[in-house]
Amino acid sequence: MGSRNAVVSRNLALLLCFGSFSAGILFTNRQSRIWTEPERTNLESENCNQKLKVENHTSINSLGQISNTQYDISALDSKISNIEMKLAAAKAEQQSLLSGDTASGNLKRKYFMVIGINTAFSSRKRRDSVRTTWMPQGEARKKLEKEKGIVIRFVIGHSSTAGGILDKAIEAEEMVHGDFLRLEHVEGYLELSAKTKTYFSTAVALWDADFYIKVDDDVHVNLATLGTILAGHRKKRRVYVGCMKSGPVLSKRGVKYYEPEYWKFGEAGNKYFRHATGQLYAISKDLATYISENQHILHKYVNEDVSLGSWFIGLDVEHVDDKRICCGTAPDCEWKAQLGSVCAASFDWKCSGICRSVERMVEVHRTCGEDVNALEHASF
Repeated sequence: MGSRNAVVSRNLALLLCFGSFSAGILFTNRQSRIWTEPERTNLESENCNQKLKVENHTSINSLGQISNTQYDISALDSKISNIEMKLAAAKAEQQSLLSGDTASGNLKRKYFMVIGINTAFSSRKRRDSVRTTWMPQGEARKKLEKEKGIVIRFVIGHSSTAGGILDKAIEAEEMVHGDFLRLEHVEGYLELSAKTKTYFSTAVALWDADFYIKVDDDVHVNLATLGTILAGHRKKRRVYVGCMKSGPVLSKRGVKYYEPEYWKFGEAGNKYFRHATGQLYAISKDLATYISENQHILHKYVNEDVSLGSWFIGLDVEHVDDKRICCGTAPDCEWKAQLGSVCAASFDWKCSGICRSVERMVEVHRTCGEDVNALEHASF
């Protein structure tokens, strides 16, 4: 009996153990089923959030990369333009060396003023009228540069067809006279503001001068008088000299000097800010350098004299209004000279230059010109 009871107890114990094990498995599975569903939901939610974060981060990175790429392209464009400007200056310097205009070993000597005569492909006769009157030629021009520090060049870019007949004509003229400054610029009347920026940028890179001047090729200039006027402002670092005006903003399409951006100047009938008339103006070296360094962000209005004036708004610049720079032709220039106020520049307002300048430049030079020895005796 004792042996039988022992066997039964052992069997019962095994049965109880097996039952407990089975109950444990069943309970564990139930607990797993109870917690798995909410955990699975939370897990899926977390996964979605994580994916959104990854996608958002990727999107932000993509936008950042696009922005960086645009900035890099803009910076590259700026660098290319700077290189083009320096290349233009280097070419001009090489031309000057080849024509014997610059003394060997004295490339960056100090000059008093650089005069750029704005001209066009069709203006050969105008250039010749200037050469035969107020612009010294040959050895006299070289002597003027060496002794007085006055550089004079006709300023012109290139045609839309590089190397075409227009460019070849200028090259042939340059071989004869050696008095051109060629710009990396495509010529066009509506591109005068761009040409002005390129001229000052190239000139300041090529010649270290106190003043940089732009004058039209149908204007008569007395060099000694102009030099005397500018010499009085030599100690001023940022000076803008010319005949200051404030003309009406013309909003009617098709009229001369129409301003496409008239709306920027306020109500109809408003006037421009004060700026120098475009026939002749002078700026100091600091201002020419400012234009050179910021040419890519300076806005261009359709009228180049307005553009130049706009570039100096907000800067600490002294505007000098000198009416000797915008005299009329005879009799205006004659009676002013008799009163002791010789004109630096003369032209006809109604023509924005000397009317029929090719035929009349010699006459204007005779009636409005300064003493023949004035330049030789002048000290700047």
